[in-house]
Amino acid sequence: MSPFSRRGFLAASAATAASLMLPARVRAQSGRLSLTATTRTIDVRGRAATVWGLLDGAGRSGLVLDPGQAFAVDLTNTLAEPTIIHWHGQIPPNAQDGVPDLPMPVLQAGENRAYDFAARPGTHWMHAHIPTHEMMLLAAPLVVRRPEDIAADRQEVTLFLHDFAFKPPAEVLAEITGGASMAGMDHGQMGQGGMDHSGMDMGAMGQGDMMAMPGMDGMAMDLNDYNFDAYLANDRTLDDPEVVQVDKGGRILVRVINAAAATVFWIDTGALPGRLVAVDGEPVQPLPGSRFGVAMGQRLDIELDVPGEGGAFPILALREGARERTGVILATPGAAVTRIAEMSEADHPAFSGDLAQEGALRAVTPLPERAPASQPMLMLGGTMMPYVWTINGQTWGSHVPVTAKSGDRVEIMFHNMSMMAHPMHLHGHAFQVVGVGMDRIAGAVRDTVHVPPMGMVTVAVDAGEAARWMLHCHHMPHLSTGMMTEFAVSASRRHVVSASRSSDEAISCSGRASRSVGSTGRPSTRTS
Repeated sequence: MSPFSRRGFLAASAATAASLMLPARVRAQSGRLSLTATTRTIDVRGRAATVWGLLDGAGRSGLVLDPGQAFAVDLTNTLAEPTIIHWHGQIPPNAQDGVPDLPMPVLQAGENRAYDFAARPGTHWMHAHIPTHEMMLLAAPLVVRRPEDIAADRQEVTLFLHDFAFKPPAEVLAEITGGASMAGMDHGQMGQGGMDHSGMDMGAMGQGDMMAMPGMDGMAMDLNDYNFDAYLANDRTLDDPEVVQVDKGGRILVRVINAAAATVFWIDTGALPGRLVAVDGEPVQPLPGSRFGVAMGQRLDIELDVPGEGGAFPILALREGARERTGVILATPGAAVTRIAEMSEADHPAFSGDLAQEGALRAVTPLPERAPASQPMLMLGGTMMPYVWTINGQTWGSHVPVTAKSGDRVEIMFHNMSMMAHPMHLHGHAFQVVGVGMDRIAGAVRDTVHVPPMGMVTVAVDAGEAARWMLHCHHMPHLSTGMMTEFAVSASRRHVVSASRSSDEAISCSGRASRSVGSTGRPSTRTS
């Protein structure tokens, strides 16, 4: 059976993984949106693979919201096991953040839960906050368009990246971690005793790719823990890539989302010089180039101009420290599209060792200048043998939270003392990169920052809702072995006084009223 007829045979499931290309204009939506966690089938080099996904009411992967549209979503779990979805890049009420038991329980099989909050504009995504589930591709784009996107005369294309293995994710994690995975960990209730790694058998673990760091006297950083079976762009490999039709002389906005579990990519725009115009959903001063790095959890918006004579233009994602690549092809009508090998001729370089890209980014709308109330340092550590990754020497369960009061400015320095990079993601907040190494900058506003081996990155964040917010490495094997702490925000005195005054006013007007979040996740009011 040819790849094309086989893809036709899989049409019923392929409909659930419809093209991720976004039209230049989308019709205004009204009312609530539906989202379903479900199984689907994709074709990986001629082999059918059952994966999971997040599909909208029309069976398409992910959600696209119009400017000003609220995130009003009903999520249904049709999988056979409980899961929970995190809205990566959004700033919902803490109860709707999507972390197991912090504070809401996982979504049971067959359960529906409602989510309601103001959507943060930009290129974001959504994924299960259980490592093995995310590795089953339970993830999808979440794009919230700005008025400028509607006004711009440009086509939008989403490039959604994954690493994929035919083996069950639990087996992959066991090979990588030597059996030390905490993939099913209960984020909220884990005991405080820490982990005993002394008995880990590392024999099953694949050898990570190594690359010497410049100026480090021969020290080598570990780039890749595992050689996945395939690297996917919009669910497809380069043996049968998505070909997106574009106009001659047109302008394209490529929304890149790195949803991979453990792979950093270079985005290579080839013959189309690009401009990086946003990271993690937040605009930056345009940075010209044809190759940009993107770590796990991060997003890039790259603007491209198609020449007037047209043609076919591969936009490739290159696996760092290795030869594998994936991507999509932009093609004007009638252009000849040639097959691209899945392997480059040589290994691609490591990303971000010198923090050059991060240091060059400048926010369009930086945070206002403020003196920080605190400046905690987080030491990022760990080893390959035994496979254990820590924050300030601790794994989740024995962690010491980063604390702040709501409204305070906090500057967190991530100091990586390990030989692997760590993309550090903070829930419920956007932060600004204000330091790379010892240099002070007015860098990008982000929610995920890549900290290279022996590197230092400082971020400024204004503490939001008083709650427990997760702060963790977005490398799934690192997370699964406990590389997570929390940003514990408590109410400031002024917020406590204000809340108390509001409560008194509410009681005087309507008796004793209280608001709670029910099992659906939607606030409900009870009056007694």
